[in-house]
Amino acid sequence: MSLYKRLKKNKIGLVYIPLGIYWLVLLTATSLPGPSLPPIFITFGDKIKHFGAYMILAILLAVTLRVQDKFPSLKYAYIKFTFIFIGYYGIFDEIHQIFIPGRSFDLLDYVADLLGALAGTFIASRFIIKKERPERV
Repeated sequence: MSLYKRLKKNKIGLVYIPLGIYWLVLLTATSLPGPSLPPIFITFGDKIKHFGAYMILAILLAVTLRVQDKFPSLKYAYIKFTFIFIGYYGIFDEIHQIFIPGRSFDLLDYVADLLGALAGTFIASRFIIKKERPERV
């Protein structure tokens, strides 16, 4: 049985729970007080972390939206909705960090989040399209 078929068969254990856990870990990590460094010390590595974190979130969310059956419009427009949901979450996350000691709103972090979401959505869509395409005999 292929990985994609396993994901569709065991949605709760292999798709929904990992997404929920990852999203909670991400929210928790961004809610922890950060170091009080002035903006001049912002590193490129921080943007890479944002990119990677949101890329993984997008992969998990895109697969989740595609394999679920309760909301057909989300299932068939999973690429669009993944990007929309993560775009809104990213802006929420940056705004909520204003209230966390040592953290702040950073537009470049949000841009890195969106770029990661775009990359993750692309990766997930390639995986899904490849696995859903009928096999040639």
